[in-house]
Amino acid sequence: MRHSLPIAPQFYVTAPQPCPYLEGRMERKLFTALQGENAETLNSSLSAQGFRRSQNVLYRPSCADCASCLSARIDVSKFKPSKSQRRTMNRNRGLKRRATSPWATEDQYELFRTYLDSRHSDGGMADMDVFEFAAMIEETPIRSRVIEYTDPETSELTGVCLTDVLGDGVSMVYSFYSPDRPRDGLGNYIILDHIEIARDAGLPYVYLGYWVPGSQKMGYKAKFSGLEVFMGGAWHPMRDPDAFASEQHPLSNDPIAEQVANISLPDLTSTRG
Repeated sequence: MRHSLPIAPQFYVTAPQPCPYLEGRMERKLFTALQGENAETLNSSLSAQGFRRSQNVLYRPSCADCASCLSARIDVSKFKPSKSQRRTMNRNRGLKRRATSPWATEDQYELFRTYLDSRHSDGGMADMDVFEFAAMIEETPIRSRVIEYTDPETSELTGVCLTDVLGDGVSMVYSFYSPDRPRDGLGNYIILDHIEIARDAGLPYVYLGYWVPGSQKMGYKAKFSGLEVFMGGAWHPMRDPDAFASEQHPLSNDPIAEQVANISLPDLTSTRG
């Protein structure tokens, strides 16, 4: 099935498949290709409308009868660390951060495999081999960075995040870290450090991907102050996570054609000859 707007890009819909977040449900995605000289502009514009990047594709959940997946971002100006988050920052203060071009390494893949085997052995990425991993890191048509975190005492790679630089923030595409340091809260620390990265760069938001009420694996995102979720075509402050429901209803989402028609596209013709 394909739906298109009068100008590029073209939008498509995936076939339904089991939802990775809520048991017993089916997911469907609306997606478009990310390519060409306007890729960065399109990525920034659609990210601000709830889309996420995976290699050279932008996608957004578009399930037939469920609207639980909500794109989430942190408003850097409104973020205040909790006591627990301050302890996490202090525990990891000694880690060395290094930003590199999006290039996969053996050390990254080894850490990635260790992370998956420990945390997500039954997930959709569990069988990803080194070539697929390299594609995930390197196949990006926009301004991306690999942020590495290293223990200076052991030179051990402890965390990695593939990060996109948007017009209004940084987007954490995918992060993984050592499962051997559970007390250090490395996953939360990487988010906290990205808040500092965005603040230092003068960018207002840190995009976290999707928050799903009712999904334990996504619950940590709701613990960050300044969190906003994308609902009904606009961003709204997250006030009470418990006020959000993960109920299903046949009218949860607009028809695909209406969803596409309501997407606001940037002017993609101004740079063309």
